[in-house]
Amino acid sequence: MRKPDRLGGLMSTAAPALVPPREIRPTSDLAAAYRHCWQIATTHYENFTLGSWLLPKPLRQHIAAIYAFARTADDFADEGTIPAPERLANLRSWSEALDACYAGRATNPIFVALGETVRTFDLPIDPFRNLLRAFVRDVEFRPFETFAELLEYCRCSADPVGHLILYLFGYRDAERQALANQICTGLQLANFWQDVTVDAEKGRVYFPTEDLRRFGCTADEIRAGAGNERVRALMQLEVNRARSLLTSGLQLANCVERRLGREVALFAWGGLTILDAIEQVDFDVVAHRPTVSKWAKLKLVIRAFGSTVGAQHVRPSSQEAL
Repeated sequence: MRKPDRLGGLMSTAAPALVPPREIRPTSDLAAAYRHCWQIATTHYENFTLGSWLLPKPLRQHIAAIYAFARTADDFADEGTIPAPERLANLRSWSEALDACYAGRATNPIFVALGETVRTFDLPIDPFRNLLRAFVRDVEFRPFETFAELLEYCRCSADPVGHLILYLFGYRDAERQALANQICTGLQLANFWQDVTVDAEKGRVYFPTEDLRRFGCTADEIRAGAGNERVRALMQLEVNRARSLLTSGLQLANCVERRLGREVALFAWGGLTILDAIEQVDFDVVAHRPTVSKWAKLKLVIRAFGSTVGAQHVRPSSQEAL
């Protein structure tokens, strides 16, 4: 079963067996630590390998370190049959390891690499802490009453990744971060609406309760796999919201340097392709899980390589960097 990808991937593969944080072999070898992160990133994501070639080579190991941190924490929260208390204990250990990393006391190879990345790019700790808050909420899942509450969840579960990537390129201004938020949240929502039945099997219904009421639907109906006109109308609303976010956020591709602009466009187009697939099954994601073919994914990558989005020499000004 495909695991919905919080980190914006379109081509997720099966995850390897998890190792509790306390059992990961310590290391102080920086090169080995980055190789460990790269292995995690490329094992979990076909798209990481493809997308990474759009980015400057010196940044790829740093992006892998960020992915390895988030992917491992997400897996602690959301994989296998581990009881909730044990998952929460693993996340607490991961949070403690993050604090140790920022204090210069990392031993876990992921945090050894991440610590170097943090120091090199002066990354704040808040995006990582927000990701961990989202993972804890996954374990302690509660329905979202309003769409605003769902967006607040995405603020922690998706948006920090966009902020961190911008930091790696030297962009620290609120305007670009706001555009990145639209893409990250839009892609997160697209993944949710693609995987309604997958999440429902785990007891998670991401539709806001106010929207369920508006269309005369219930969470139990979604969990039972009931597809009808009311559910399709609800899905159309959510798809339109996600599409609006992604199309608005695409402006970011022309506000950053060219290679990052291509990567931004690739992820936004990927989310829009998922939404198109949902529309093609008449929004009936209960009866038909919408899919994106491998050929469609490859075409997105080819389109990104040939795209003229982004500005070749856009760099943050000294004022923006403050």
